[in-house]
Amino acid sequence: MVTNLATQLKEGTAKSHSLVENIKFIKMFISGVLTKTSYRKLLANLYFIYSSLENEIDKHNSNPLIGPINFQTLHRKKSLEKDLKYYYGENWKSLIKPSKATLIYTQRIEKISAHKPELLIAHAYTRYLGDLSGGQLLKKITKKSLQLQEEGAGLDFYNFKNIENLQEFKKIYKDALNSLQLDRDCTNSIIAEANTAFKLNMSIFQEFSVSTSQLIIMLIKNLALSFLGRENS
Repeated sequence: MVTNLATQLKEGTAKSHSLVENIKFIKMFISGVLTKTSYRKLLANLYFIYSSLENEIDKHNSNPLIGPINFQTLHRKKSLEKDLKYYYGENWKSLIKPSKATLIYTQRIEKISAHKPELLIAHAYTRYLGDLSGGQLLKKITKKSLQLQEEGAGLDFYNFKNIENLQEFKKIYKDALNSLQLDRDCTNSIIAEANTAFKLNMSIFQEFSVSTSQLIIMLIKNLALSFLGRENS
C-alpha cells in the first residue's frame, strides 16, 4: 500500500506545475497585469469547473477513497457565485458561458466520475491545494491590480472563511490523502490524472491573450500606482 500520496503527487506533477507558471497569462497575472474583464472571465470558467468537480465528488462521498478528502469547507462554488454577482451583477448566470477548454475540462471530470471516480482525487488535489497555496498570493495581486477597496468584495473565491489556519489545514488535507488505501497502480493513475488536470488548466489559461498594447498600458498604470503609493506613504 502507498502511504505518501501527497508527496508523490507533488513530485509527480512538479514539471506540469512549472509549465503552468510559465504560461503568458499566468506570468502577467503574477506581474500584476490583470484587467477586470479577463479576471471575471476566468472566474466564470472556474465556476463551471468547480460546479462539476464538487457535484461529482459529492456523488461519491460514500466511496472510501473520496469521502476522506471531500472537505465541504474547501468547496468554492458558492464563493464563486458571490464573486460573479460582484463582477457581472444580479443576472450573472445569464451572462456567462464555459469556454471550449472549460467544456473539455468538465467533460473529463464527468467521464472519470462515471468510470473511475478515484481519479477525482487528482482534480481535487490540483485545484484545492493550489487555492490554499499560490491562490493566496493571487488574492493579494488581484486586490491590488483591480484596486479592490472593500475587504472581501470580489475576492470571495480566495477566502476560506471557515478555515482559521490555512497552513494547518493543508497538513490535514495531505494527511487525508496519505490515509487513503491505494495500491501502486491506482497511485500511478492518480498522478497521471493530476498531470492531465494541469494540462486542462493550461488550455484554459492559454485562451486568455494579452496584447502588447494592453501590456504596456497596464505596466505604466502599475508603475504609476506604485509611485503614488510611495509618495503618499
